[in-house]
Amino acid sequence: MRLFQNPEKLFLMMSEFWGGTVTALEVFFLTLLFALPLGLFIALGRMSKNAFIRQPLHIYILLMRGTPLLLQLIIVFYGPAYLFGINLNRFFAAILSYVLNYAAYFAEIYRGGILSIPSGQYEAAQVLGFSRKMTFVRIILPQVIKRITLPMSNEFTTLVKDTALISTLAIVEIFRIAKSASSQSVSIIPLFVAGAIYLILNAGVTQFFLWFEKQQDYYR
Repeated sequence: MRLFQNPEKLFLMMSEFWGGTVTALEVFFLTLLFALPLGLFIALGRMSKNAFIRQPLHIYILLMRGTPLLLQLIIVFYGPAYLFGINLNRFFAAILSYVLNYAAYFAEIYRGGILSIPSGQYEAAQVLGFSRKMTFVRIILPQVIKRITLPMSNEFTTLVKDTALISTLAIVEIFRIAKSASSQSVSIIPLFVAGAIYLILNAGVTQFFLWFEKQQDYYR
């Protein structure tokens, strides 16, 4: 309880937590900004009939999903410096790692959604004179979005928690701040504060998906 007896330290800790939360949100939104469209392109490539496109993407997805994100962060940041003498910006390396990792997961979710659409819909669209592109954008994709909403919500909530891993690259974020404040104040309260922040962020993600699901009701 010593932390609450020193308002100055408490205010400093909370301001640090605010900065860490902003960093976590930056990682979250930048990852989604690039990983969501990249995942769709990877999914389409993964479904290609051309083996020279399909097989490398299959290996890429296997590597990204089969190895820990923590290891990928280390390789992306330290690998170029070790092999080529190129020093990447820590934050850039973190975003690159997250995008490559989550794009692989999103790709498989997209692929599952696309494959779940009956082939008869493609044939019906062709009879009606729709091009392949128009069929996908106007008929298939809206249905895919509805079908992948729940698995996507799982990945979004996981991403919120995974932002803690950027501390591996010495980037100040919520959990790093909590550990430092906890050791300095000899208290577990900062860890509870960090947990509460992650919970609030994921509550926001959950509420967004509940709203988004309701917007898709017209597909019933």
